[in-house]
Amino acid sequence: MSTPRNEASPATGLNPRPKATEVEVLGIDTIPDADRTSTWVDLLRIQFGGANTFATILLGTFPILLGLSFWQAVAATLCGLLVGTLFLMPMGLFGPKTGTNNAVSSGAFFGVRGRVVGSFLSLLTAIAFYSISVWVSGDAIVGALNRLGGVPDSIGLRTLIYGVIGLIVIVVVIYGYQFMLLVNKTAVYANTLLILLAIAAFSGTFDAGYNPGEQAFALGSFWPTFVLAALIVASNPISFGAFLGDWSRYIPRATPKRKILLGTFFGQMLTLVPFLFGVATATLVAGDQDYVFALMQTSPIWYAVLLMVVAFIGGLSTGTTSLYGTGLDFSSVFPRFTRVQATIAIGVVAFLFILSGRLFFDLLGIVNAFVGAIVVTTTPWMVIMTIGFIVRRGHFDATNLQVFNKGQTGGLYWFSAGVNWRGMVAWIASAAIGLMFANYPPIIVGPFADLGGGVDLSLVSAVIAAIVLYVGALVIFPEPRFVFGEEGSLGVPTSNAAPQEIVLDHTSTAAKVALARSAK
Repeated sequence: MSTPRNEASPATGLNPRPKATEVEVLGIDTIPDADRTSTWVDLLRIQFGGANTFATILLGTFPILLGLSFWQAVAATLCGLLVGTLFLMPMGLFGPKTGTNNAVSSGAFFGVRGRVVGSFLSLLTAIAFYSISVWVSGDAIVGALNRLGGVPDSIGLRTLIYGVIGLIVIVVVIYGYQFMLLVNKTAVYANTLLILLAIAAFSGTFDAGYNPGEQAFALGSFWPTFVLAALIVASNPISFGAFLGDWSRYIPRATPKRKILLGTFFGQMLTLVPFLFGVATATLVAGDQDYVFALMQTSPIWYAVLLMVVAFIGGLSTGTTSLYGTGLDFSSVFPRFTRVQATIAIGVVAFLFILSGRLFFDLLGIVNAFVGAIVVTTTPWMVIMTIGFIVRRGHFDATNLQVFNKGQTGGLYWFSAGVNWRGMVAWIASAAIGLMFANYPPIIVGPFADLGGGVDLSLVSAVIAAIVLYVGALVIFPEPRFVFGEEGSLGVPTSNAAPQEIVLDHTSTAAKVALARSAK
């Protein structure tokens, strides 16, 4: 996959693309036009590469684990992937406009301080998917070692493998975006080829007629189980929502919107490769508690070796895409930490979560709870961001978005003490409503989970609530006209007000750190 590197106007000169082995020095500050050396195909590739892994394969096994037949599981996978991708697609549009990540961009709608909502969501997603990727990749390697060399399985061995994969992921992330892009480019080609070889490996044992019967439905009947399986699949594209701007900020601002939207659409739809691998192979080891380990024992010897390669490359790919953005963003929320320091700190926390999860909890229950929380809390945030993009006609002021990060107050997006309560209240209320309808057993079961006859209504209720509450707030309590730019608002009223002057907040940690660094 290759395209001309420069999609900006001919008058815009680009700096040479940095080498993958150069440590990235750019943080969440606005990326200069000359450094925007990526294309919409890079955005496609990094999404597919980041999801073309065992972490996605594991999510693909859930429709079978929940008791669906093979073809029912395929249908649930397609539905979930399409729904999640449609919500995700607009999230790639912010980076080229603002030159920064989506959490900082959300300051236009949540306030420059209220944008920490996006930081929280990226942290939740990063810990979940970094942990899942290292977890299942490590288990795959342990299973292969057991099958190939008779190495006995043990908590000590798994901890060692987890640690090695987790450490390598952190090293890749420390180097930054270009190195991560290289890893994901490798994952796109290598893992796709290796996964497709499953057709030869399991051609004699796979049965497309697999059907455990109605008694196997995890939630007692077909539709509740089908919807839950689809929502678990949808969590994968939705999980990219907080991160998409981390990569699209390197795309020239003149790139047509349709290319960015298509890059996200095709990047996510290509993940059918690992998803359907998970669906198909789960039918081969149905009933086994440890899917990854059992798959290694079921596979032909030659394919078990290849699966170990898939696991290793995939662990790096998903782990880096998850951890990169969160380290990047939290270095601005906690200014005392550099991007590298924040990345290491979050990586250590995630690694401790992996160990505790392996020792004390059930993998199925933990994954179910985390993906449920991601769907219910991230989707309304994405809906509010998308509505805000539309009514603002895609207008942003990049300088004013950076006020909080520079230890300043005031500006276009200061609103009320740095928080835009319109977006904040709409998000809190819609996420809370979604959780009340959620049905992700055994950990997340809301008080209204049974109102849909067992069908999970968390996504529908959260999305409807976000639309009604946010649009209602924009209409009843109009935002000041200055946030809409010269063209004005689209479909919502505005109010007359003057923006507060931007001044340095000498009491803020960000200001103190900035002054200390400038004095050196």
